[in-house]
Amino acid sequence: MVHLTQFIFDGFNKHQNLIPTRSFLNPSKSLCHHQLPRVSFSVSSPYSLKLMTSRKVIAMAGASSRDLEMSNLTALSPLDGRYWGKVKELASSMSEFGLIYFRVLVEIKWLLKLSNIPQVTEVPSFSKEAQIYLHGIIDGFSMDDALEVKKIEKVTNHDVKAVEYFLKQKCESHPEIAKVLEFFHFACTSEDINNLSHALMLQEALSSVILPAMDELIKSISLMAKSFAYVPMLSRTHGQPASPTTLGKEMAIFAVRLSEERRYLSETKIKGKFAGAVGNYNAHISAYSNIDWPHVAEEFVTSLGLTFNPYVTQIEPHDYMARLFNTISQFNNILIDFDRDIWSYISLGYFKQITKAGEIGSSTMPHKVNPIDFENSEGNLGKANAELAFLSMKLPISRMQRDLTDSTVLRNMGGALGHSLLAYKSAIQGIGKLQVNEARLKEDLDHTWEVLAEPIQTVMRRYGVPEPYEKLKELTRGRAVNEESIRKFITGLELPEEAKDQLLKLTPHTYVGAAAALALAVDEAVHLGH
Repeated sequence: MVHLTQFIFDGFNKHQNLIPTRSFLNPSKSLCHHQLPRVSFSVSSPYSLKLMTSRKVIAMAGASSRDLEMSNLTALSPLDGRYWGKVKELASSMSEFGLIYFRVLVEIKWLLKLSNIPQVTEVPSFSKEAQIYLHGIIDGFSMDDALEVKKIEKVTNHDVKAVEYFLKQKCESHPEIAKVLEFFHFACTSEDINNLSHALMLQEALSSVILPAMDELIKSISLMAKSFAYVPMLSRTHGQPASPTTLGKEMAIFAVRLSEERRYLSETKIKGKFAGAVGNYNAHISAYSNIDWPHVAEEFVTSLGLTFNPYVTQIEPHDYMARLFNTISQFNNILIDFDRDIWSYISLGYFKQITKAGEIGSSTMPHKVNPIDFENSEGNLGKANAELAFLSMKLPISRMQRDLTDSTVLRNMGGALGHSLLAYKSAIQGIGKLQVNEARLKEDLDHTWEVLAEPIQTVMRRYGVPEPYEKLKELTRGRAVNEESIRKFITGLELPEEAKDQLLKLTPHTYVGAAAALALAVDEAVHLGH
């Protein structure tokens, strides 16, 4: 047995110590005058989320484990219940708290931007102390702050306006900032704030959670490819025996396919707009006609690490989101293919699974060791893709200059990413339990000498033997073929002795072409973040 104990991972806990940055994503390109420095939204950056999820808040308040378990039992979505432990790292970016946090960040950053525009004399440059105060609201944003925003929203019935009022309350006691409170949300439509917040949510989720999880999965499959590069395996096309390959080469195919989609995802430009109610800077120009507002908007959007979109209505049209979600969906499709192949190899006995004391495979059949991790992965990928397909089809469509249908839909991005993340982790967990059953692989190869019909008829063609395909078809199709009958056929061929000797040396175990070399070279073909 070849054991894959090295594939057993520690539940992604190590990612808590990573510092993923914008290097995972293709840097934005300025469309107009200047390329400004990008803000890095990493786990340790000043703009990192200070998220305390509802469960953490309950726990910190002295709740018992029973209370937390009851919370799991009453969750409407299994992502927030049964599977919470495996997807909770997405909550920092994709939750309601994350949305409010980024709205606060965008509003404060816009006020700071206004203070740096000379023509906006009503907002003079802030003192160092005032800047520290404003940044402190971002850095110190807490669950209590988010709850205060929600309290204000109960009165306003408007979530973005609630953020504006919250910031005015936070700053009214500061003598310098209090003089410019009305420049919070200046010339903005709610969607100016929202589209940037959603973009930053996605950027954070991708760079700190989704892309690292994809990388871990690809690395684990690449390691399988190299570890099993020389393990011969009978291929199956149309479910029937076909020319042999190696187990490692088949794993390499998936690693390369997945890495290609991962690269496309990392290169997707995450876009933002900041052009007012209908995309024309109407309000901006009415107040300050002597300012190049499109240029200011570009500077502001790119300063957040996003790509500026100058042609918009009230909303950023979400085409980049559709592209992003379609790419994740294709990554997921490839992983479904992988899950099903591994499931099939387990069914054939090519893989065994490491058992764990106390675990049960079937409530009635004690012998069962089911491939539940790959089945769980496949199921969650299907659920994720259904949601991703809806998001990618719906979001780019909005009536005339804007309707509100995208607003409620955007709140569901976390579910699609959550089911994807859960699937990636389930697949990795399943890989960690796999053992190669080389005896079973050998058994199938020993009983399929007919696969050597391909190289024999190919060599016959080279040396001008008439009707090579037809002769091999007569020998092998629908007939029992073994080592003896194949060798007898080769011996009777009119071929040069050297060619005949090479054919006689072939076995189903050695007729694998360049499979091993392809498997061993997988790292050269795989694209991962660094």
